[in-house]
Amino acid sequence: MTPDKIFNRLWTSYTAQNPLARQIYNLFIAEGEEVINDHIAIRTFNDVRTNIDVIAKPFIDIGYVKKGEYTFPEKHLNARHYELPGNKNIPRVFISQLETNAFSPFLIETVNEIIDQIPGSLLLSDELIFSGLQWAPVSFKIYEKLSTESEYAAWLYVHGFRANHFTISINHLKKYDTIEKVNQFVKENKINLNDAGGEIKGSPLELLEQSSTVSELVKVHFLEGVSEVPACYYEFARRYPDQNGELFSGFIAKSADKIFESTNYY
Repeated sequence: MTPDKIFNRLWTSYTAQNPLARQIYNLFIAEGEEVINDHIAIRTFNDVRTNIDVIAKPFIDIGYVKKGEYTFPEKHLNARHYELPGNKNIPRVFISQLETNAFSPFLIETVNEIIDQIPGSLLLSDELIFSGLQWAPVSFKIYEKLSTESEYAAWLYVHGFRANHFTISINHLKKYDTIEKVNQFVKENKINLNDAGGEIKGSPLELLEQSSTVSELVKVHFLEGVSEVPACYYEFARRYPDQNGELFSGFIAKSADKIFESTNYY
């Protein structure tokens, strides 16, 4: 697969489930902007069948290399980001995994049960990252119980394997060339921003500023009936040059920690 093919497939699935992301994209296009994707994020579990190494494989196969590692102790997450050398306009890939051993037997057993339902051929395939929900049916009671321990686990339980978010690169925008302008434009269009830790995460001193929408609520067919739960969100990122004049290319763990909360139920 080529990078374009991978990201186009992920984008198609992401916007089909989250029409608000397409709306935001179109708002910037209508303003004459070129929308370049800074990075995508994918969530997974630390099970050897689905861990970061497994999710990263399709990207590594086309030349991506590991660049940064991050830990989120309070949320019991570990993450890595990957880049494709030689092309600054190809999105970074941020993959995180839940360290399930830090949680209750209920959560561990639930994760094992749902991963056991994934066909072995899919687990060994590059198709896993596009596959969405591979276990069914899902229970709202289980979703709620998972949520009390880990919003991240609950999100994965109902959404499966897909892009958790795409990210507009503010560095590539002309009219909306600051994160403040981007946030104001989004709010003027009656779109809510994630304000956990403040609307703007990070700072020029940290070489990265980020903001994001709150996740769109989507209808999910549970065993108990249809309920609305948070799905995905859209992020905005502005990067600053380091002392060598190169744009910072990594991530700030304390900022990403709050960005994760874009999928919290609100």
